[in-house]
Amino acid sequence: MSGEPNILPALRYADAAKAWQWLHEAFGFEQRFSVPGPDGTIAHAEMGLGAGTIMFGSASRGAGALIDPDPRKAEWTVYVWVPDIDAHYERARRAGAEITTELAGTDYGSREYGARDFEGNHWAFGTYLPRPE
Repeated sequence: MSGEPNILPALRYADAAKAWQWLHEAFGFEQRFSVPGPDGTIAHAEMGLGAGTIMFGSASRGAGALIDPDPRKAEWTVYVWVPDIDAHYERARRAGAEITTELAGTDYGSREYGARDFEGNHWAFGTYLPRPE
């Protein structure tokens, strides 16, 4: 088993350019690189937090669209481990993230909170980090 991440969430945003800034400001993601698309869209972008990476781009209903670009129809959550959950929670709250689940402890020893980004995508942040077997 390699130590490299092999599962990379891929998201679509109606305003991917705004996501590029907002995800950095609210959730602390590092801006790694962005490939411009036509008309100010983003064809592909990658951001990271620690060893994790997310990919995203501008939503399109045209050829090659893999998902419905409306996140309100999504039935998933991206979970992200963070070392300082209290500071992360405060950063997200101050930046205007919609907190959907308040920061709290769990019966499996994690401290977590849930949030939606500016387009309604579901995110969870916490201290639970599965260990590879």
